Amino acid sequence: MKIPVAEPMAAAGLELLRSQPGWQVVASNPKEYLQHLADADALVVRSAVKVTSEVLAKAPRLRAIGRAGVGVDNVDIAAATAAGVLVMNTPGGNAVAVAEHTLALMLAMARSIPQASSSTKNGLWEKKKFLGSELRGKTLGIIGLGSIGREVARRARAFEMKVVACDPYVSLRAVEDVSVQLVEMGELYAASDYIALHVALTPETRRMIGREAFAGMKDGVRLVNCARGELIDVAALREAIESGKVAGAALDVFDQEPPPSSYPLFGLDRVIATPHIAGATEEAQEIVGVRIAEQLAEY
Repeated sequence: MKIPVAEPMAAAGLELLRSQPGWQVVASNPKEYLQHLADADALVVRSAVKVTSEVLAKAPRLRAIGRAGVGVDNVDIAAATAAGVLVMNTPGGNAVAVAEHTLALMLAMARSIPQASSSTKNGLWEKKKFLGSELRGKTLGIIGLGSIGREVARRARAFEMKVVACDPYVSLRAVEDVSVQLVEMGELYAASDYIALHVALTPETRRMIGREAFAGMKDGVRLVNCARGELIDVAALREAIESGKVAGAALDVFDQEPPPSSYPLFGLDRVIATPHIAGATEEAQEIVGVRIAEQLAEY
């Protein structure tokens, strides 16, 4: 059985794949993996490779696609289903990593860390300019209380934040475990000093954070997106920042990745941007690599 690995994968995951009797594992890359598809039985990807119907047409023997990460929006599910190809992922494997990055971005906004670092390195000593605020006593609104949202809630509670959440699909047991208050979306917008997005990209959630949503939010709210860039209407976010409605935004994901240098939010000092690294820790990459290898082996 032949399995191309189209993107870099943790050594432990590759080792587990290679330990399976009769498996030929090809460690490739996004530019060259296509040449290995003609006789491939399974394919392993992360987030850079887009598995389209054209890609699937090059792999007539393909039986499974393993996505080492959360979500499968880089895979054409309809085309895979039509071709009889199973698609699997590793939900929760990088939940702690993403949750920690979410809190890091919240702290960076609260204390103007990127701006203060740049100022100090440029020879300035602007102590009065960078008066910060504490997370303690603030309200965090979490949209999406899945594995990542729950980890964010646990960490926010340690900072003595009040945590509210909106998720129509969450179980009562999950809410009990993390001691958060479930509210309707409008109530979350009105109450939150910080809002963190942790939902999947669906037709219902695409551009969910737009002009109408911003109008319902508290003045001076800060927004964190470590989920999917398409959740936010970028033009509406820029307007909200420029008007002062939004005091800051921290983005790890974008509707186009990598975003162009002309991206409309990059000229704003109150925007912090990171290159989709929330789930990119050594620990998380090993977990998702091993889990997807185990799932493929079991299948």
